[in-house]
Amino acid sequence: VVALDVRSNDNGDLVVTKGDQYDVREKSDGGKGGVRNLGKPRDMARKYYEEGADEIAFLNITSFRSKVMDDLPLVDLMVSTSEVVFVPMTVGGGIRDFTDDEGKDWKGWEVADRYFRAGADKVSIGSDAVEAVRRLRDNGWKVEGVESSIGDISSRYGVQAVVVSVDPRRVYLTTEASKEDAENSGHVVVKVKGKDGEDAWCWWQCTVKGGRETTDVCAVTLSRGVEMLGAGEIMMNCIDCDGQGDGYDLELMRAVTERVGLPVIASSGAGNEGHITEVFEKTNVSAALAAGMFHRGEVGIQQVKREMKERGLVTRMG
Repeated sequence: VVALDVRSNDNGDLVVTKGDQYDVREKSDGGKGGVRNLGKPRDMARKYYEEGADEIAFLNITSFRSKVMDDLPLVDLMVSTSEVVFVPMTVGGGIRDFTDDEGKDWKGWEVADRYFRAGADKVSIGSDAVEAVRRLRDNGWKVEGVESSIGDISSRYGVQAVVVSVDPRRVYLTTEASKEDAENSGHVVVKVKGKDGEDAWCWWQCTVKGGRETTDVCAVTLSRGVEMLGAGEIMMNCIDCDGQGDGYDLELMRAVTERVGLPVIASSGAGNEGHITEVFEKTNVSAALAAGMFHRGEVGIQQVKREMKERGLVTRMG
């Protein structure tokens, strides 16, 4: 899966960008410069399709600031891209209930419907999924009576149309008391290798609004909850690994795939073709997503697929 992080640049044009740990602006004299512009999203999507990408994901990374019903450029982008790209396309950002400036209420499924009619095959839900799982938790983990965009969309379009995108970061637990507190709070605590290779304990804290706000929800618990609510796939990102090129958070991927029945897409951290084969060999993920290494031309899609084939992993060479 190739991800295209799409946002408006400082001139108002839709561009593909890529951040380091979710920061998409160039560094300039110790401060922040303009938004990184890696190209036009339609052109890049077409290029990746022609190179053999199995899926394309468009992620509107500034949607939490705007209302998608007025975000016509991204809808138009889906229409134009569907004319030249013929693999499944996912679009994410702003799939939630909201009230517009005129006081009209919109449901999340209506936002999704606009994208589906524009050519998207799936929608990705992020921050709204965290709120939905909080409501589920407060309801004693009983789905009945819990409204959510996840359930609304999957009931209308099928579970295969709903991807939940999770943006967690590690929280290390340095004492036995902190470990017990985390477990008592409902977090799944896992033994991992720490920053310096030492044995450590941690849980993965979900964030919202593009990683800008932390929550009290654990990524594994969230994954279990969205499965109950009707999601069809989980895109598991990791803020700690994003843009670093050191590989996926394998311990996070194992923690989720061992406890959830949904297909999991590994995301964040791929820097070479070996990282993609590694995540398939060492975890039970169903797909691997990458962005920066493709955008920068460091690795090609067919290069990744040849590596997978040589390692005995099933892949469509196309």
